[in-house]
Amino acid sequence: MKKKLLALSISLASALTPNLLHAEANSNAGKEKAAACAGCHGEDGNSMVSTFPKLAQQHSSYLIKELKAFKTGTRVNAMMNPLAMGLSDEDIEDIAAYYNSKNISANTLPTLEVNEDDQADADPTKAAESDINQLIAEGSDLYRNGDIKREVSACIACHGPFGEGNKPAAFPSIKSQHADYLIKTLNDFKSGERSNNPDNMMHMIAKKMTEKEIKSVSYYISMMKP
Repeated sequence: MKKKLLALSISLASALTPNLLHAEANSNAGKEKAAACAGCHGEDGNSMVSTFPKLAQQHSSYLIKELKAFKTGTRVNAMMNPLAMGLSDEDIEDIAAYYNSKNISANTLPTLEVNEDDQADADPTKAAESDINQLIAEGSDLYRNGDIKREVSACIACHGPFGEGNKPAAFPSIKSQHADYLIKTLNDFKSGERSNNPDNMMHMIAKKMTEKEIKSVSYYISMMKP
Protein backbone atom coordinates (compact mmCIF):
# COMPACT_ATOMS: atom_id res chain seq x y z
CA MET A 1 0.00 0.00 0.00
CA LYS A 2 2.84 2.40 0.93
CA LYS A 3 4.56 1.62 -2.36
CA LYS A 4 1.37 2.43 -4.27
CA LEU A 5 0.99 5.74 -2.44
CA LEU A 6 4.63 6.60 -3.09
CA ALA A 7 4.23 5.79 -6.75
CA LEU A 8 1.09 7.93 -6.92
CA SER A 9 2.88 10.85 -5.23
CA ILE A 10 5.77 10.65 -7.67
CA SER A 11 3.34 10.45 -10.57
CA LEU A 12 1.42 13.52 -9.40
CA ALA A 13 4.63 15.43 -8.80
CA SER A 14 5.82 14.60 -12.29
CA ALA A 15 2.52 15.69 -13.77
CA LEU A 16 2.49 19.00 -11.89
CA THR A 17 6.15 19.93 -12.45
CA PRO A 18 5.78 20.99 -16.11
CA ASN A 19 2.86 23.26 -15.17
CA LEU A 20 4.84 24.86 -12.35
CA LEU A 21 7.83 25.37 -14.60
CA HIS A 22 5.58 26.81 -17.30
CA ALA A 23 4.08 29.30 -14.82
CA GLU A 24 7.59 30.30 -13.73
CA ALA A 25 8.65 30.70 -17.37
CA ASN A 26 5.63 32.91 -18.07
CA SER A 27 6.52 35.19 -15.17
CA ASN A 28 10.14 35.43 -16.22
CA ALA A 29 9.19 36.12 -19.82
CA GLY A 30 6.64 38.65 -18.63
CA LYS A 31 9.31 40.63 -16.79
CA GLU A 32 11.14 41.29 -20.06
CA LYS A 33 7.95 42.00 -21.97
CA ALA A 34 6.74 44.41 -19.29
CA ALA A 35 9.87 46.58 -19.61
CA ALA A 36 7.95 49.07 -21.74
CA CYS A 37 5.31 49.36 -19.00
CA ALA A 38 7.76 50.37 -16.27
CA GLY A 39 7.75 54.06 -17.18
CA CYS A 40 4.13 54.42 -16.05
CA HIS A 41 3.51 51.42 -13.80
CA GLY A 42 6.91 50.97 -12.16
CA GLU A 43 9.38 48.13 -12.61
CA ASP A 44 7.60 45.99 -10.03
CA GLY A 45 4.08 47.17 -10.87
CA ASN A 46 3.97 49.84 -8.16
CA SER A 47 3.57 53.10 -10.05
CA MET A 48 5.11 56.23 -8.59
CA VAL A 49 2.50 58.52 -10.17
CA SER A 50 -0.84 58.33 -8.39
CA THR A 51 -2.92 58.68 -11.56
CA PHE A 52 -1.36 55.52 -13.03
CA PRO A 53 -2.66 52.28 -11.48
CA LYS A 54 -0.58 49.85 -9.51
CA LEU A 55 -0.53 46.48 -11.30
CA ALA A 56 1.42 44.52 -8.69
CA GLN A 57 -0.39 41.54 -7.14
CA GLN A 58 -3.31 42.01 -9.51
CA HIS A 59 -5.22 38.90 -10.62
CA SER A 60 -3.92 37.57 -13.92
CA SER A 61 -7.50 37.00 -15.06
CA TYR A 62 -8.30 40.70 -14.67
CA LEU A 63 -5.08 41.94 -16.29
CA ILE A 64 -5.61 39.63 -19.25
CA LYS A 65 -9.20 40.83 -19.65
CA GLU A 66 -8.22 44.50 -19.55
CA LEU A 67 -5.23 44.18 -21.87
CA LYS A 68 -7.39 42.37 -24.40
CA ALA A 69 -10.00 45.12 -24.04
CA PHE A 70 -7.33 47.70 -24.82
CA LYS A 71 -6.18 45.59 -27.75
CA THR A 72 -9.64 45.33 -29.30
CA GLY A 73 -10.59 48.91 -28.46
CA THR A 74 -13.49 48.02 -26.17
CA ARG A 75 -11.62 49.98 -23.52
CA VAL A 76 -10.25 53.24 -24.87
CA ASN A 77 -7.04 54.91 -23.74
CA ALA A 78 -4.80 56.88 -26.09
CA MET A 79 -1.64 55.46 -24.53
CA MET A 80 -2.69 51.88 -23.85
CA ASN A 81 -4.51 51.04 -27.10
CA PRO A 82 -1.47 51.21 -29.43
CA LEU A 83 0.72 49.41 -26.89
CA ALA A 84 -1.75 46.56 -26.44
CA MET A 85 -2.29 46.17 -30.19
CA GLY A 86 1.32 45.04 -30.50
CA LEU A 87 0.93 42.25 -27.93
CA SER A 88 0.14 38.63 -28.74
CA ASP A 89 -2.12 36.58 -26.47
CA GLU A 90 1.01 34.90 -25.11
CA ASP A 91 2.60 38.28 -24.38
CA ILE A 92 -0.50 39.38 -22.50
CA GLU A 93 -0.57 36.22 -20.40
CA ASP A 94 3.15 36.51 -19.62
CA ILE A 95 2.88 40.15 -18.57
CA ALA A 96 -0.15 39.36 -16.41
CA ALA A 97 1.73 36.50 -14.74
CA TYR A 98 4.68 38.78 -13.98
CA TYR A 99 2.64 41.53 -12.33
CA ASN A 100 0.58 38.98 -10.42
CA SER A 101 3.81 37.63 -8.90
CA LYS A 102 4.82 41.01 -7.43
CA ASN A 103 3.68 42.50 -4.10
CA ILE A 104 1.67 45.70 -4.02
CA SER A 105 3.05 48.52 -1.88
CA ALA A 106 1.26 50.26 0.97
CA ASN A 107 0.19 53.90 0.72
CA THR A 108 0.85 56.68 3.20
CA LEU A 109 -2.08 58.52 4.77
CA PRO A 110 -3.26 61.09 2.23
CA THR A 111 -3.58 64.72 3.14
CA LEU A 112 -6.41 67.15 2.50
CA GLU A 113 -6.10 70.85 1.97
CA VAL A 114 -7.49 72.89 4.84
CA ASN A 115 -9.22 76.22 4.45
CA GLU A 116 -7.19 78.40 6.81
CA ASP A 117 -10.07 80.84 7.28
CA ASP A 118 -12.30 78.02 8.54
CA GLN A 119 -9.55 76.64 10.77
CA ALA A 120 -8.26 79.93 12.18
CA ASP A 121 -8.45 78.75 15.78
CA ALA A 122 -7.24 75.20 15.14
CA ASP A 123 -4.00 73.47 14.29
CA PRO A 124 -4.21 73.07 10.47
CA THR A 125 -2.21 69.84 10.51
CA LYS A 126 -4.42 68.20 13.14
CA ALA A 127 -7.54 69.49 11.42
CA ALA A 128 -6.45 68.00 8.09
CA GLU A 129 -5.69 64.63 9.72
CA SER A 130 -9.06 64.66 11.45
CA ASP A 131 -10.81 65.43 8.16
CA ILE A 132 -9.10 62.62 6.26
CA ASN A 133 -9.81 60.11 9.05
CA GLN A 134 -13.47 61.10 9.01
CA LEU A 135 -13.57 60.74 5.24
CA ILE A 136 -11.95 57.30 5.41
CA ALA A 137 -14.46 56.21 8.09
CA GLU A 138 -17.32 57.24 5.80
CA GLY A 139 -15.68 55.34 2.96
CA SER A 140 -15.39 52.25 5.12
CA ASP A 141 -19.12 52.33 5.85
CA LEU A 142 -20.00 52.76 2.18
CA TYR A 143 -17.60 50.00 1.12
CA ARG A 144 -19.10 47.49 3.55
CA ASN A 145 -22.74 48.50 3.65
CA GLY A 146 -23.48 50.57 0.57
CA ASP A 147 -26.41 52.97 0.65
CA ILE A 148 -29.67 51.01 0.38
CA LYS A 149 -31.89 54.09 0.16
CA ARG A 150 -30.02 55.38 -2.88
CA GLU A 151 -29.36 51.93 -4.33
CA VAL A 152 -25.59 52.20 -4.09
CA SER A 153 -24.28 48.65 -3.81
CA ALA A 154 -21.66 47.71 -1.22
CA CYS A 155 -18.21 47.27 -2.78
CA ILE A 156 -17.59 44.26 -0.55
CA ALA A 157 -20.00 42.15 -2.60
CA CYS A 158 -17.64 41.96 -5.59
CA HIS A 159 -14.28 43.10 -4.25
CA GLY A 160 -14.27 41.18 -0.96
CA PRO A 161 -13.89 42.27 2.67
CA PHE A 162 -10.21 43.08 2.24
CA GLY A 163 -10.29 44.46 -1.30
CA GLU A 164 -8.91 41.18 -2.65
CA GLY A 165 -11.31 40.96 -5.58
CA ASN A 166 -12.49 37.74 -7.17
CA LYS A 167 -10.05 35.90 -9.43
CA PRO A 168 -12.51 33.48 -11.14
CA ALA A 169 -14.90 36.34 -11.94
CA ALA A 170 -12.00 38.61 -12.99
CA PHE A 171 -13.10 41.25 -10.46
CA PRO A 172 -9.96 43.23 -9.65
CA SER A 173 -8.07 43.39 -6.42
CA ILE A 174 -8.32 47.04 -5.35
CA LYS A 175 -6.60 47.12 -1.95
CA SER A 176 -3.77 49.67 -1.63
CA GLN A 177 -4.52 51.13 -5.05
CA HIS A 178 -3.80 54.84 -5.53
CA ALA A 179 -6.73 56.98 -4.35
CA ASP A 180 -6.33 59.39 -7.27
CA TYR A 181 -6.58 56.54 -9.77
CA LEU A 182 -9.64 55.11 -8.01
CA ILE A 183 -11.35 58.51 -8.03
CA LYS A 184 -10.69 58.90 -11.75
CA THR A 185 -11.89 55.37 -12.47
CA LEU A 186 -15.15 55.79 -10.57
CA ASN A 187 -15.79 59.10 -12.30
CA ASP A 188 -15.10 57.47 -15.69
CA PHE A 189 -17.63 54.74 -14.87
CA LYS A 190 -20.07 57.38 -13.66
CA SER A 191 -19.85 59.43 -16.85
CA GLY A 192 -19.95 56.37 -19.08
CA GLU A 193 -16.48 57.05 -20.46
CA ARG A 194 -15.55 53.56 -19.30
CA SER A 195 -18.05 50.76 -19.73
CA ASN A 196 -16.16 47.49 -20.32
CA ASN A 197 -17.58 45.59 -17.36
CA PRO A 198 -20.33 42.94 -17.15
CA ASP A 199 -23.78 44.45 -17.73
CA ASN A 200 -22.22 47.90 -17.27
CA MET A 201 -22.51 47.17 -13.55
CA MET A 202 -19.99 49.77 -12.39
CA HIS A 203 -21.74 52.54 -14.31
CA MET A 204 -25.04 51.66 -12.65
CA ILE A 205 -23.39 51.94 -9.23
CA ALA A 206 -21.08 54.92 -9.79
CA LYS A 207 -23.74 57.13 -11.41
CA LYS A 208 -25.61 57.17 -8.07
CA MET A 209 -22.55 58.12 -6.04
CA THR A 210 -21.86 61.68 -4.95
CA GLU A 211 -18.47 63.32 -5.41
CA LYS A 212 -17.82 62.97 -1.67
CA GLU A 213 -18.75 59.27 -1.67
CA ILE A 214 -16.38 58.60 -4.57
CA LYS A 215 -13.59 60.38 -2.73
CA SER A 216 -14.27 58.74 0.64
CA VAL A 217 -14.45 55.17 -0.63
CA SER A 218 -11.36 55.71 -2.78
CA TYR A 219 -9.35 56.94 0.19
CA TYR A 220 -10.58 54.04 2.29
CA ILE A 221 -9.57 51.47 -0.35
CA SER A 222 -6.18 53.14 -0.78
CA MET A 223 -5.48 52.59 2.93
CA MET A 224 -6.38 48.87 2.91
CA LYS A 225 -3.40 46.77 3.95
CA PRO A 226 -1.54 44.97 1.12
